[in-house]
Amino acid sequence: MHALRRARRGLAATAAAGTVLTALFAAAPARASTADATATVGGSQVKCTSQRPGLAARLSKDIAGALHGRDRATALALYDRTTGTSCSFRADTAFDSASVVKVTILGALLRQTMEQHRALTAHEVELATAMITKSDNDATNALWHQIGHAGIQHFLSLAGMGDTVPGPKGYWGHTQVTAGDQLKLLRLLTSDNSVLDRDARTYALRLMNRVVPEQRWGTPAGAPATATVQVKNGWLPRDTHGWRVHSVGAFTGGGHDYGLVVLSQDNRTMADGVTTIEGAARAVNRDLNTSTAA
Repeated sequence: MHALRRARRGLAATAAAGTVLTALFAAAPARASTADATATVGGSQVKCTSQRPGLAARLSKDIAGALHGRDRATALALYDRTTGTSCSFRADTAFDSASVVKVTILGALLRQTMEQHRALTAHEVELATAMITKSDNDATNALWHQIGHAGIQHFLSLAGMGDTVPGPKGYWGHTQVTAGDQLKLLRLLTSDNSVLDRDARTYALRLMNRVVPEQRWGTPAGAPATATVQVKNGWLPRDTHGWRVHSVGAFTGGGHDYGLVVLSQDNRTMADGVTTIEGAARAVNRDLNTSTAA
């Protein structure tokens, strides 16, 4: 009898424990599933992944459609933290940076002042503001030489931007950049990290938000009015590969948290490059924000 009672008590305890475990597992939130999708354009693929049903397929199809006919001369990278989405198209292909490298120069300057435990000087503020908001080349030359190759490379290493190669002999516009590395930089500017503190990130984004109206083309095309838009563009004609035209944009506030990079070359005119970038940007901004609203 005693043995039977002990056995019954053991079974009851096991059952109770099982009930508790079942309740705990039932209460735990299910992990969001991630869907992958690809779409072919030319000889390359637009690859997207998303936690929002249907979004990866829609984005890959629409980006491929927007880049049709320009696929050999463009690259794109995207993240959206709100929907757990990312897309890439030739994101490891190198391009002459033109003026988009100015955000990297600003990041290197801010990192340098952090390590020196000092604030920006009034002159540095003047140069940084002109470099980002007006894309002033003289200001960029001054900061590029002040920071130095070692300072630029130090920041790139800390930021994990291993595919970015600083331009030779002071030619910052010939820095080799990829869409993937430019997206890493946007992620760095919009999230907590050990490379740039909150004050540095806020300052950089504020300058990108104040870019003069005539230079606010590109990735902001089709962006929702509820988003705060931070942008930097670049444009450079050369004898080979025609016009390089690039745009990087971070979209924050109002429930938005995403970044988009579109790089292009072999453009006959600057306007051709702008048209290509804005076609892709409108597709991305539409798909992300239609999905969010839904």
